[in-house]
Formats: sequence, structure tokens, C-alpha cells
Amino acid sequence: MRLPLLRRPRSLAGQLFAMQAVLIAVVVAGYALFTYVSDRRQAEDAAVRQVTAVARSIADAPSVREAIRTPDPTAELEPYALQVMRDADVDFVTIMDPRGIRWTHPEEKQIGRRFLGRIDPARHGHTFTETYTGTLGPSVRAVTPVEDNGRVIGLVSAGIKVEAISARVQDQVTALLAVAGTTLLLGAVGTYVINARLRRHTHGMNAAELSRMHDYHQAALHAVREGLLMLDGQYRVALINDGGRELLGVDGAEEVVGRSVAELGLPAPLTGALLASEPRVDEVHLTASRVLVVNTSPVTGGERRGTVVTLRDVTEIQSLMGELDSERGFTQALRSQAHEAANRLHTVVSLIELGRAEEAVRFATAELELAQALTDQVVAAVSEPVLAALLLGKTAQANERGVELVVSQDSRLDDGLLPESVSARDLVTILGNLIDNAVDAAQGSAGARVTVTAYASAAELVLRVTDSGPGLDPAHGDLVFQRGFSTKPAGPGGRGLGLALVRQAVSRHEGTLTVAESDREGEGGAVFEVRLPLRTAGAGASPAREGGAA
Repeated sequence: MRLPLLRRPRSLAGQLFAMQAVLIAVVVAGYALFTYVSDRRQAEDAAVRQVTAVARSIADAPSVREAIRTPDPTAELEPYALQVMRDADVDFVTIMDPRGIRWTHPEEKQIGRRFLGRIDPARHGHTFTETYTGTLGPSVRAVTPVEDNGRVIGLVSAGIKVEAISARVQDQVTALLAVAGTTLLLGAVGTYVINARLRRHTHGMNAAELSRMHDYHQAALHAVREGLLMLDGQYRVALINDGGRELLGVDGAEEVVGRSVAELGLPAPLTGALLASEPRVDEVHLTASRVLVVNTSPVTGGERRGTVVTLRDVTEIQSLMGELDSERGFTQALRSQAHEAANRLHTVVSLIELGRAEEAVRFATAELELAQALTDQVVAAVSEPVLAALLLGKTAQANERGVELVVSQDSRLDDGLLPESVSARDLVTILGNLIDNAVDAAQGSAGARVTVTAYASAAELVLRVTDSGPGLDPAHGDLVFQRGFSTKPAGPGGRGLGLALVRQAVSRHEGTLTVAESDREGEGGAVFEVRLPLRTAGAGASPAREGGAA
């Protein structure tokens, strides 16, 4: 027959409760057993002292010696012995002659019979104690001699039954068990309360479930490509995964767990977002080399316990969006030019129909020469294909918005001059955003104009964009490059990202980006200048140097 197995507590809190309850029970039971053994020994020692004192007191009484000398000692000693039993709280007092014949006994029929137990030491003048089973059952007894002038004339025995001693110990143990039970109950209640609190914190999970959850947690944490950052209530880093370290640029040997967010050296806007008490949803922030989408969510449970932060890298997406915006601008410009070309074609056709063929030829030739002159001007100054294509497209866009885009005569940038370290995408990001910003500033002004200068020396590439707009407030000289800052009304997609991306790209190439007011008379506006160091000098460095000095 198999015994039913006890169900193991499911939760860690339940297991702790059971373990603590058993521990308390074992401690209390052990203490109770120790106390019982100790109290019994003490009770036996007390009984020995008591019966010894009673027996010696009787043996030393003069009245007892006188009664022994009478012809009928029982008549005198029996009432006395019974009185002493009641007063001294002993179970029997037996007075006998030196041979062991009883003169007194609690049971009258035992008088005259021989005493059961040893008496030889007492007959030789010695007092002793023993535990013996007599007519009244097991008892602790003392036997002492009654002496008269050095001669033993009788013996006295006083005893307490073992069951009486046990009863005394039982009363003490009962009280002890009551105290132990109360202690166990209080301990169990306290343990239950503590473990109920623990159960709430562990959501009722046992140790195996917690261990499994930890393993899954670690695996998921390091498998996620996105950045995950957890902050405690004091905004210190409590946890960060590999993706978070990489995206925030702290993936070296530096230990960040336990440090405040303010100590990580992140850009001020990003640090402010991480330290904010309110949640942030899909906010775009820039680091030295990345564009991040940041989401924060506070962790609360009656009080603020921390913040969960997720980070997504949208650097490539942002670059593609910029290129897409440029393509849309080009498309709009081509649509506008197609419309204008249709108008001009209708004009030519109409002149031919009116019989004015020569005027039609002159009109068409003038339009072709104007378009070709613009192309020749850009390509002659900047033969670098990526920048040339960008400038031609931006020229059409600017013209569509009523702004004249001019490539200055100081520009000289030959094809193949730029090293591979300066990527075409970064050049498009830098120059494209500077031109867009300048066109926005110049649009609507008198004689709206944007001037672009691009040249390279042996050591650096210089890109300068000047507009004829209202200029820039000196107080905004540094703020203009921060993400989210703009002097224009925000559109549906927000503003303030273009110049921030420019600064990010310039910083990535260890270059410099400055802004100042234009010093050209009557032009006004702002001048943005980018200088990128060229780590390797190409074969065309000398012509570029000459062009830059022109």
C-alpha cells in the first residue's frame, strides 16, 4: 500500500513558510524536551533534599527517642508520623527498629512488618537515599539512624512517590507547552504575514519558476536587437542590454550599471528625455553617430519605482527619408519644369503657325542656352558627380520656390579628389540640408538668393552656404544645431532635425560647423560653413588648392 504523497507547496513563499514553521516547531519541541529532562532532574534532586531533611528532623527529635524507649512505641509514634507527613508534604514516614520492623506506616496493616529496601548503611550510622519500589510503589526515599549516646536505637525513612514527582514535572511541562504553543502560533502568524508579502512580490511563483523566468529574461534581453535600458527610482542604470550599450556608445569596458544617467556623457536633450518623469513616445534624438527613436515608460506600484527605456536606431531610415524628400522635391521641380516646357513649346508652335519661324527659332535657342549655361556653370565649378547632381536638383527646387541658387566663382571641386573616407551620403546630408535651410530662410525676401561655395585644399574640404534671408539672432548661434530647434512654425512632420543631422555628420568626420552673419553689403542673411579634414590628399590637390585660393 502506497502512502499518499504530501503536495509540495507551489510557491517560493509557501515553501519558506513550511520550512520556517517546521524550524520553529523543532526548536520549540527541542527546548520543551530539554526543559522536561532538566525539570525532572531538578524535581528529583529537590525531592531527595526534602525527604532527607524530613527524615533527619524526625531522627533528631527528642520525643522520638523517648517514644522508642516506651514498651509500645507505635502508640506514640504513629500519630506523630502521620502529622509530619501532612505538614512536610511527603508520601510516607516510617519509623522502625534497628532490625527494620516498622513501628509506623501510612497503611496500618503494614505496621509490624519488615521494611522493604536497604537499611544497612543507616544501621551503621549513615544517612542515604535511594529510589525503590515498596508497598506504595516506586518512590524516592531517605533512610537515617536514630542515635542515643552514639548507639543506633531506631531508623527513620521518609519518601515521596515517583508519580508525585512526575506530576509536579507534568504541571511545569504543561505550562511550558502552553508557552511553546503560543510562541509557535505567534511565529507561524508572523511567518505567514512575511511570506504573504513575499508571495505578492514573487507573484506566487516558486523557486523553479523564478529561476526559469530569470533564464528567459537573460536570453531575451541579449537577443533583442533594439536597445533596452532600465532605470531605478533615482534614475540610475539598473539594467542595460547589449543593444543599449551599442546605441548609446557605452559598449566598451566602462561599467554603467549603478551609474546615474546624467553621468553617461549623453547629449543634453537625450539625457533630459531619460530623466523626465512623464512618458515619452517615439521621440527622435541624436547621439554622436546615430539617430535614435526613444520611448520611456515609468514603472509604478503605488510609488515610482523606475523607468523602462527602449531605443531604436533609425539612422539609415532617416537618411533614406532625407533622400526620399529630395526625390520628391526633384519630382515636383521636374513637374513644374515640364509644365513650363509645355508652355514654351506651345509658344514655339504658335509662332510657327503665325508664320514667324525666325522668332520661334530665336525663342527656342534662348531657352536652350539658358538651361545649358546653368548646367555648364555648376559642372565647371563642381565636377564631383554627386555634388553636381545635388546642386542641379536643388537649383531647380529653389527656382520653383522663387529663390535663385548660385554656385560662387570661388568653387572648385574636381571629380576623384575626395577620399573614400568622405562618403557621398554624408556630403548629400550636409550640403543638402544646408541648402534647404538657406532656401527656407531666403524665400520671400527681396532678391531671394542662396550662394553655394565648395572647394578643397590639401588638408580640408570647405562647404559654405550663404542666404539673403533675415539672418540669425546671435543668441541662437548654438541652439540652431540642436534637435527640435527652429525659427519657423513646425509642420506635420516637425522641424529642427536637418541642421542637427548636419552637425552629427560633421562631428563623425571630426570637422567643424560654424554659423555667422553675412558680411556682404546688401545681402544680409546667414553664412553656414563646414570644414571637413581630408586624411589623404589626392593627385588633384594642387588644382583644388588653386581653386580654393581664387
